[in-house]
Amino acid sequence: MKKPEYILSIDQGTTGTRAGIVNQDGKLIDSRYQEIQQFYPKPGWVEQDPIEIFESVSNTVSTLLDECNIQFSSIISVGITNQRETIIVWDKTTGKPIYNAIVWQCRRTTDYCNLLIDKGLSQTIKNTTGLTIDPYFSATKICWILDNVPGARKLAEDGSLAFGTVDSWLVWNFSNGSSHIIDITNASRTMLFDINKLEWSDELLDIMNIPKSMLPEVVPSSGELAKISFGLNNPSLPLTGIAGDQQSALFGQGCFEPGMVKVTYGTGAFLLINTGPKLISTGKELLTTIGWSLNGQVSYALEGAVFSAGSTIQWLRDQMKIINHSSEVEDLALSVEDNGGVFFVPAFSGLGSPYWDPEARATIQGITGGSNRGHIARAAIESIAYQCDDVINLMLDQSNISLKEFKADGGASVNNTLMQFQSDISDCNIQRSATSESTLLGAAYLSGIGSGFWSNIKDLASKWESGGSFSPTMPDKKRKQLKSGWSKAVERSLRWSSSGE
Repeated sequence: MKKPEYILSIDQGTTGTRAGIVNQDGKLIDSRYQEIQQFYPKPGWVEQDPIEIFESVSNTVSTLLDECNIQFSSIISVGITNQRETIIVWDKTTGKPIYNAIVWQCRRTTDYCNLLIDKGLSQTIKNTTGLTIDPYFSATKICWILDNVPGARKLAEDGSLAFGTVDSWLVWNFSNGSSHIIDITNASRTMLFDINKLEWSDELLDIMNIPKSMLPEVVPSSGELAKISFGLNNPSLPLTGIAGDQQSALFGQGCFEPGMVKVTYGTGAFLLINTGPKLISTGKELLTTIGWSLNGQVSYALEGAVFSAGSTIQWLRDQMKIINHSSEVEDLALSVEDNGGVFFVPAFSGLGSPYWDPEARATIQGITGGSNRGHIARAAIESIAYQCDDVINLMLDQSNISLKEFKADGGASVNNTLMQFQSDISDCNIQRSATSESTLLGAAYLSGIGSGFWSNIKDLASKWESGGSFSPTMPDKKRKQLKSGWSKAVERSLRWSSSGE
């Protein structure tokens, strides 16, 4: 019989699902993608159909293996990565969801979060979970379902309901209801998990009145986690890797040691720094989270979020009409020698880390009679790097860890001007990933270690491929001057909506 030679990796994201095949060399050899629908029942509410989420995984896996002519017997193990914080509650007996999935972006529980803050629970929750109180996280979404879906509270108290993040929901379904688990990285995003003791917090469950019987078993990110099957006539496969999407990208980028940073440049930008076995508590500017759990050892991370990265370029295209396609922004930016003193703060929906100011608004400063489209395009690209630099500096300051390596991925990382300016303004070397699918690779890598496809992290480190490196060339004086200009521009954008109304 032919020896299994591939890892099947599944990335169930916010806008769609991708399934991929990864070979022994750690290369993604092919993948298939399917979009999933989002529903907006009220302003600020975001939902998805749990059945569609499950079926999108079945469909992408089936299409991928059929079109690549790969048999299930060639798959040694499976890895799953998923949109974090999104929740599903289902009936343990029927396996049917009692409500739509409430997506991480949903803001319906803002009032409940404010109530927790008013009760003085911010520090307790920060100390226990590493998170700030926000509708973003899972806990208050569970509360909403229990309080608003008829009969839900009674069913939960009777032990009849199951809660899970998307990984839990997929595993439950693909194991035919035999496994109710959540990986430790996803658990750390629920606002119910004690990241110090590495267990569910009875105190927080009591505060939020959530029955513990609803919760899945917390498992490591890698190892023998469950047996799953994609259809009745297909063999069961070992599921040996699970991680939330940003943690998976950190692992997929090979950021295995403390001080290694990854940034994913997407609509926004997510930055994580590996802090190793050390749990580092911070102020509200950053989140403390679990990077992964491997061979009984937990690696922690600090996380920061930039709200507007690629969306800034989309604004130039869709609202200002100064470019027709996002790819044109780099040529337009290179049509001028520098930013001409123009600074763009893209606070369209407030500013994230490290400012956390929902009342900040976008501003373009330093415009003169000589400013043109090129200067604005350049300032827009530079704004992405400035925001990431703010987060990196805070991470290094609060972790007291020196920057070991900076790795970049995501759609906007193909922009060489952005990558070079990020290197210049942050005064560090940057390695760009050869693949934009670091998230998919991360789940495959965790699975491969869990199934023995690869022996250890060192075996994996050599498989990471660079898609270009960037080194700083900017004089220190120029760097300080630009950072000063950026700081002044940010100061003018802060607290705008409250002062301007």
